[in-house]
Amino acid sequence: MTEKRQKFGREGEKAAVDFLKKKGYRILESNFRSKLGEIDIIAERDATLVFLEVKSRADSQYGHPFHAVTPAKQRKIIQVAQTYLTKHRLLDTPARFDVVGVTVDSDDSKSFQIELLENAFQIS
Repeated sequence: MTEKRQKFGREGEKAAVDFLKKKGYRILESNFRSKLGEIDIIAERDATLVFLEVKSRADSQYGHPFHAVTPAKQRKIIQVAQTYLTKHRLLDTPARFDVVGVTVDSDDSKSFQIELLENAFQIS
């Protein structure tokens, strides 16, 4: 990944964190890593642990950000979430998986359009 894309991704994640805080989410951790992968944001809202994947797009050329969270990506996120829950002894805590889509605003390239998809996928 190029440095420019990494910077764009970090800016998108920062915008997502600000957005989530305004929505009442309490951010617990960012960029949680295990040997299986990474979860962008782990938060708490209404006594529920929320694992969030953030997808940023500069435009719609590659489709809507939500479409980038493929079934394979979902499985990986679930595996990492299970690692987090086990590590922190939270296996009995209610949890869900949300996706945040961040797109550059077409009218102002310095601002973002942010969408939240709650309960985007579940452990099957």
